[in-house]
Amino acid sequence: MAKGDNEIPTGRIRRTAKVAQVIGTSGAGYAGARARSVGRSSDKRDAELERAHMDTAERMVDALGNMKGAAMKIGQFASFIDTDFLPPEYRELYQEKLSKLRDSAPAMPWKQVRSVLEEEWDDPPEELFEDFEEEAAAAASIGQVHRATLCDGRKVAVKIQYPKIAKALEADLQNAGMIFRLAKAIAPGLDAGAAARELRERVMEELDYEYEAQNQRTFARAYRHHPFIYVPDVVTRLSRRRVLVTEWVDGIGFEDVKQLPQEEKDRVGEIVFRFYYGSIYHLQHFSADPHPGNYLLMDDGKVAFLDYGMTKQLDIDQIELEIAALEAVFAGDPERLRTALQDLGFVNNPKRIDAERLMEHVKAVGGWYMEDREYTIDSDVVMRAIAAASDPRSEFFDLMRRENLPANEMMGRRMEAGVLAVLGQLTATRNWHRIGREWWFAEEPETEVGREEWAYFESKGEKRVRKFGART
Repeated sequence: MAKGDNEIPTGRIRRTAKVAQVIGTSGAGYAGARARSVGRSSDKRDAELERAHMDTAERMVDALGNMKGAAMKIGQFASFIDTDFLPPEYRELYQEKLSKLRDSAPAMPWKQVRSVLEEEWDDPPEELFEDFEEEAAAAASIGQVHRATLCDGRKVAVKIQYPKIAKALEADLQNAGMIFRLAKAIAPGLDAGAAARELRERVMEELDYEYEAQNQRTFARAYRHHPFIYVPDVVTRLSRRRVLVTEWVDGIGFEDVKQLPQEEKDRVGEIVFRFYYGSIYHLQHFSADPHPGNYLLMDDGKVAFLDYGMTKQLDIDQIELEIAALEAVFAGDPERLRTALQDLGFVNNPKRIDAERLMEHVKAVGGWYMEDREYTIDSDVVMRAIAAASDPRSEFFDLMRRENLPANEMMGRRMEAGVLAVLGQLTATRNWHRIGREWWFAEEPETEVGREEWAYFESKGEKRVRKFGART
């Protein structure tokens, strides 16, 4: 009998064969393109390689389309990047193919929801809740959210994991190494094994809602009574491995925020930036999933951040190395930057990389927060940063092929790209550099939001002193 539309395939053999086929044909395509390019003009050679890269991109998306579990995460990430500013050749690919991935989350009828709840709880829902809405209020990447009311009258959000999603993701993760091997065609310096292990660790954490509850409690404690960041409390007694119960939050979503006056959008953009980036320096722990479905603007002006399934903890040494790289950029010292990026693992063989061009590349990707000026993040800024980081037609492509993406930096780069895309949709304007200097160098805040935030942290005993990378 055929599977229903809401069934998630969990087998691995066909997936493995499909991905292996993609890798083999793509590798042959690159080899053929290089062979055909011998003796041709640079324009024809570039065009030939571009066709090969486009073919690879299409094959990768097709392969991920068959890997339903992982594809939902990738489709969700792509869904909030405004494709209007992507190059035309890529625009259609992202719009048509990734939109299908984004919409592929399986529907879960109440009968299946109830079966998960009964497996996770000792008592039936009727004894635990005054009311439980059977229709889902929202769809998450690996589960869906229902609104409910506890017997004491508290409104809560109940996130229930899709049945079989764990098996589907487990099968996908076994193939992740093959996907990263394919990515090495663009970035030969990538350590595919380490990258696959990092992805596996983060995704398996996301499947464990008890771990997510632990993360959310950490952030809730850190931001309790914060002037503009709100983290809902976890109802610990009802949260389980596949069920997460948290305080319900009312507010307007991202599409409505985009319709607000520009001054208000600028403020929301600053709050998003301060939450995702600032958590690195205040908590040494950040959320790696800045998808706009994960936050709401509340009536009191606070922004509620809702999802803590994918987070990353950083050690002080890594933060200090990243600040050292920033200091090299600010000092205009390419040699020092190259050394700093080697220490971070982005450069394996510094002798093969021109330090001046490396500096240009870093500024092309992160100039929006490296330059000391008011910076409006619009579609052009986002397009240039994305192209400099990943487009094979970029002027930096030959440099990218000599660089590396350390496994422990993957989540940070994911977060950075996501926040930039969100700011681009808001066309937010701030001196992002000056905000960063509050964290990097303990400098005085220049915005009202910043002054409110530092008054809050100082009230909790955090002194505004340079904590990282200080030179003696």
